[in-house]
Amino acid sequence: MPLAQPDTATAARKRAVNLTLNEGLVAQARNYTDNLSATMEELLAAYVAQQQEARAMRRQQADAAVLDWNTLHGKVGSFADEHTTL
Repeated sequence: MPLAQPDTATAARKRAVNLTLNEGLVAQARNYTDNLSATMEELLAAYVAQQQEARAMRRQQADAAVLDWNTLHGKVGSFADEHTTL
């Protein structure tokens, strides 16, 4: 799955959405930015990219664990192999 790029998020088609946010926090944020929508979009794009990267890392770790387990199983077999009746 490709990672989202914050630059491409601003070029994509946009639509209005409703969010429920802390009123005081929004008032404070407006002191730091004239374009709250663009700021939220940048933060959301960064969050999505971070989550995608974390998911890819977990997937790589799982794949490595499976490879290690299969290697071990290939070398020494399974404990259950001694006790199977099949």
